Amino acid sequence: MKVKIDSARCQGHGRCYDLAPDLFGEDDEGYGTVLGDGVVPEGRERDARLAVQNCPERAIDVIDVLREA
Repeated sequence: MKVKIDSARCQGHGRCYDLAPDLFGEDDEGYGTVLGDGVVPEGRERDARLAVQNCPERAIDVIDVLREA
């Protein structure tokens, strides 16, 4: 699973980085950013989805990535 933020939709409410600070950060103006490459570590999927559900602008998208065994 990966997450990304649509910067055109983000209004800087900060819920993403408040709820999942190890997945999301903020830029100099307070807008949400994805930390690293956006890959959600195993076991952190619930936190990523919680951030997605709490974004009032629906600016966070989840990309399901198929992992090879």
